[in-house]
Amino acid sequence: MTAPPRTTGFIGRPVRRKEDARLITGQTRWTDNLRLPGLLYMAILRSPVAHARIGPVDVSAALAEPGVVAAFSGADLADEYGPLPTAWPVTDDTIVPDHPALATDEVRHVGDAVAVVIAENRYQAADALDAVDVRYDRLPPVVDLEAALAPDAPLVHAGSGTNRCFTWSFSAGDYSAVKARAEVVLSRRFIQQRVLPTAMEPRAVLADTTTAVGESTLWTATQVPHIVRVLLSSVCRIPEQKLRVIAPDVGGGFGGKLNVYAEEALALVVSRRIGRPVKWTASRGEDYQATTHGRGMIQDIEVAAMRDGRALGLKVDLISDMGAYLQILTAGVPLLGRYMYPGIYKFEAHEIRCQGVFTTKTPTDSYRGAGRPEPAFAIERMMDELAAELDLDPLEVRERNWIEHEEFPYTTITGLTYDSGSYEAATARARELFGYDELRREQALRRDRGDRVQLGIGVSTYTEMAGLAPSRWFGQHRYVAGGWETAGVRLLPTGRVEAVVGTSPHGQGHVTTFSQIVADTVGVPLDDVDVLHGDTSVAPHGLDTYGSRSMVIGGRAVLAAAEAVVAQAKPIAAHLLEVEPGDVEFADGRFSVRGAPDAGITIQKVALAAFTAHDLPEGVTPVLHADVTIDPETFSYPHGTHLCASEVDTETGAVSVRSYVAVDDVGRVVNPLIVDGQVHGGITQGLAQALYEEAVYDTEGNLVTGSLVDYMVPGPPDVPPYTTDRTETPATTNPMGVKGAGEAGTIGSVPAVVNSVVDALRPFGVTDVRMPCTPERVWRAIHEHSPRGGVV
Repeated sequence: MTAPPRTTGFIGRPVRRKEDARLITGQTRWTDNLRLPGLLYMAILRSPVAHARIGPVDVSAALAEPGVVAAFSGADLADEYGPLPTAWPVTDDTIVPDHPALATDEVRHVGDAVAVVIAENRYQAADALDAVDVRYDRLPPVVDLEAALAPDAPLVHAGSGTNRCFTWSFSAGDYSAVKARAEVVLSRRFIQQRVLPTAMEPRAVLADTTTAVGESTLWTATQVPHIVRVLLSSVCRIPEQKLRVIAPDVGGGFGGKLNVYAEEALALVVSRRIGRPVKWTASRGEDYQATTHGRGMIQDIEVAAMRDGRALGLKVDLISDMGAYLQILTAGVPLLGRYMYPGIYKFEAHEIRCQGVFTTKTPTDSYRGAGRPEPAFAIERMMDELAAELDLDPLEVRERNWIEHEEFPYTTITGLTYDSGSYEAATARARELFGYDELRREQALRRDRGDRVQLGIGVSTYTEMAGLAPSRWFGQHRYVAGGWETAGVRLLPTGRVEAVVGTSPHGQGHVTTFSQIVADTVGVPLDDVDVLHGDTSVAPHGLDTYGSRSMVIGGRAVLAAAEAVVAQAKPIAAHLLEVEPGDVEFADGRFSVRGAPDAGITIQKVALAAFTAHDLPEGVTPVLHADVTIDPETFSYPHGTHLCASEVDTETGAVSVRSYVAVDDVGRVVNPLIVDGQVHGGITQGLAQALYEEAVYDTEGNLVTGSLVDYMVPGPPDVPPYTTDRTETPATTNPMGVKGAGEAGTIGSVPAVVNSVVDALRPFGVTDVRMPCTPERVWRAIHEHSPRGGVV
């Protein structure tokens, strides 16, 4: 059932975002907007080749260029920092190569940093790069994932003796026995192409060091200021208490700003060396070369099933592209999804193996969904393939295999326990909104007529593990940090409230949603709540924003801190009302005496009384302030059903999404308007991977889609209207009942769109179209399988 909107309080109401007026009028503090006295600009010389030995880097000519203040090679700075960090070696024998901020011996991907020039303005710095002298002795590039594993393959890191970064495997049940009794065994290969995080704001860094006391401040367009502080203090040998990291307004992230980057370390080191503030801002092309990429995986999937549509076993073999180095989550991202290949379905046996492989390409890392969209795509594509093989409706096959709502909590074959959900309710609502039966009838008519434009219907019934993650789980899986989150709430003498949070937004609307929680809990107007974030001196504790964790974990901390402040105020109110605390009730910002509701006092008056401290009960402090840390007990499991209708022109291969319905279950919703926005953005990002976006490398390791001229990001004309709705089964693992919404749209949409394209082409014998499903790929798929081309 669709959850009814709340009519009282702020939680559950579609409150318009408080932060938008400032953002859309340009009254913001982007990193690139910041100016400091004596500011200098840093430009970075990057390798134009994918793999080469480099000789001595001569920066002397650059020093003579107009406006240049300093220039450094990797050798010049090598003693001032350590290797860039990785936080997730997924096995005991994971190969973790040194990753210098500036290359000193070899470059290993196009865009690898070689030298820096610092000048009075950014144009002088960029021009002076041409004067830096570097000799590149080319080495063989390593581009193809399977070829990289061959015994005679050239090596990305010669000292490692292999391009294999790790091999990881897991099994449950007896897959061989299940396969032996299966009546149908289907195998498919899917390619998860590389995609580029294309945030509105490219990455930018500004570093300032007070050399007399050794204190440094780093402003950086990041999702993870606390993680940056911890790791860069080690890399750059700065005591952590001497390093302040500030994430000002951040214009989008999508995982690309979930990292610790060479440019951040370089800005700190260079500022410390020359004693002046230093700024670097990426161009779009530079961002594409030097910011982590997403996805990049070969998936070999096998499903063993019976002819009635019941799936018995699932076998998964993955080869995942690490790129040239391991960033903080590179190796862990493909394994974040290893639990999710069974999706919402019941299997008797499951095997999975994943190999990480080094290539001479930009490192991969988190991208919206971070390892969860890949398994959702694989299992949802296979469910469609099974339905086609058995001549069954795709929804019917799913219904025969999914976990029924009466079975929750349900422990899957991978060991995860899903706490709540109703796949039946979400699917029934989506089917109704979509007009599923009517569209199937139209599809049959078009096929019978042999229409040039065929109709395809795509289904995706997904779930995900969100709210990353319990600290003990991270520890068991070799991640170096935890998954807790913190928040503080301060009731000020004027009755206004400050919430200090460890998560920091980059477009999600945290200021509004956290304000709603505080306003409801403390009983103050929404505009009387301020939310402080993104500055490690203001909010010193936190583990930041990723993995749909901000509301599931951070929101819980905000709620608990707000409740604690009310509890602190209660004995003061009781004292002022001359009753025992047990006789006092609190609702809507007012303490009242039980049984005598007219006798009461507002929380604002209690706040002032606490501040003056003229008449407080014995042992009560005058400060109304609580800090709370939440370490989640487990993950949350949003789910949903996405349905996509696409029209495919069989003569040209052009795909047009005609209608799209998404019914998601993200548990209790704090702000429906913001959740709708998150879902819309997520669907668009998934649709973009399905139809438009791909980071393409040539055989020499050049990124040939290195600008917005070549890399297709969809605009408004390319995106259809979406119909969205929700069902609500609250999470049972947290008191708010929330599940997380930031990645749901991306996880659900990619298979829905691709399934719709393949469904349109079934009459031609097509069983797959590699993403993105461009007109050329669709046209070729038709002509490879049908001698008559676009004729049914």
